[in-house]
Amino acid sequence: MSKQREHGDEELCNILLKTGCLKFGTFKLASGMLSSYYIDLRLIPSDPEAFKRVVAFYSSLLEATLLNRVRRIAGIPTAGIAYGAVLAFNFAKPFIYTRKEVKEHGRGRRIEGVLLPGDKVLVIDDVITTGKNVMEAIDAIRSEGGLVEDAVVLLDRQQGGEANLKKLGVRLHSFSTMRRVADTLLAQGSIDEAQHKEIASQIVS
Repeated sequence: MSKQREHGDEELCNILLKTGCLKFGTFKLASGMLSSYYIDLRLIPSDPEAFKRVVAFYSSLLEATLLNRVRRIAGIPTAGIAYGAVLAFNFAKPFIYTRKEVKEHGRGRRIEGVLLPGDKVLVIDDVITTGKNVMEAIDAIRSEGGLVEDAVVLLDRQQGGEANLKKLGVRLHSFSTMRRVADTLLAQGSIDEAQHKEIASQIVS
């Protein structure tokens, strides 16, 4: 592992601890799966300095080659909207976001914002598990004529999301993985062996 990546993992872990984003217990995830830990990145925007650093982590993934091949940036509700909107503003890209459900009024769209047929869209979310939320967003974008080839997340829980996106022809770009985060937290003494084992037992990729 490069020193830069190692430092990034350490800084991310410090932010997770500082903001209380990492919790242990019994949680039902958006995918419907049960988990003994939960990462709640929706807490981060409430801490301006942590939010600034996490946006910088995302920005490091949005290299020129990636940005140059997309027309718009899409945020996935709910956390992906906050991060996606800031990134779109910073990189001067048009922003759209998907809805979890079709509106029952107005035009009844699943997409908010301007999306033209053939537009290449970069999808932004916070955490990916099985990829359920991301896949639903991709379906919504593609159903309105948009093209999706890449998705960006801060953290990959490594529970099948990357493989599921690959089946749809979408590349996943993640700042860090749950295995790296767990290893870093253990090395820091921030979690114990039992908690590390709990996290590791849920990693499938």
